[in-house]
Amino acid sequence: MGSNEKKRTVIITGGNRGIGGSITDAFFKKGYYVLVGARRDTGIAKKCGERVRFQYTDVRKESDHKDLVAAVIKWTGHVDVYVNCAGFSKWSPIEKIDEQFWNEMIDTNLKGTFWGCKAAAAHLTKGGCIINISSLAGKRGSVNNSAYCASKFGVNGITQALAKELGPRGIRVNAVCPVYVRTDGLIEALRDNDSPAQGKDVEMYFEHFARDNAALKRLPLGEEIGNACVLLASDESSAITGQCINVDCGVLPQ
Repeated sequence: MGSNEKKRTVIITGGNRGIGGSITDAFFKKGYYVLVGARRDTGIAKKCGERVRFQYTDVRKESDHKDLVAAVIKWTGHVDVYVNCAGFSKWSPIEKIDEQFWNEMIDTNLKGTFWGCKAAAAHLTKGGCIINISSLAGKRGSVNNSAYCASKFGVNGITQALAKELGPRGIRVNAVCPVYVRTDGLIEALRDNDSPAQGKDVEMYFEHFARDNAALKRLPLGEEIGNACVLLASDESSAITGQCINVDCGVLPQ
């Protein structure tokens, strides 16, 4: 491995826990330098070591994304990959959705992704890439999920549009669309009465969902989402751009 390859650098928003934490782990294991941007420091940099740093980031603010890029350039001299993972899921029937709920969902999941793409696009060079963490909810609607679906459909639209816009510069843009991945945030959301689990046994809900919907009869692991991101960032995926790739154990074959 050459010295330049050793310094490959990735920025991961929301990379401190849940799916984001798994993505951080995957890039770290591949030798990347990782800058994690999130609102809460969970100690992931201390756990991983000197190739991982944490920086407070509110993804709803464009300036915070610019600060991430500036910090990583000061650290390693360049940015190779930008992963927009920060986001959250919450179910609500339309009659309960108010402006605060809508704004929080759209500002975090959609606007936060867009600002990350914009900050990355200003500094990525040929061979660089953007990976947006979307969802199967960005491809199909579901009950009590209109705001979340709107945010993730938007993420997929941004991904496809920017792949065309940035492609002539040699920059690739893709999205990863997981189905349910067991994380603390998702389990908390599913405990709500308005969720598909209707506030009942979440583990039993996962089991039944996987049995009835997944071709592989299981749900993906966070590690598998991370591995998909590393693959999309690699030279082996040099011809892949503008794709919103399901990592879902065959729940939605396309």
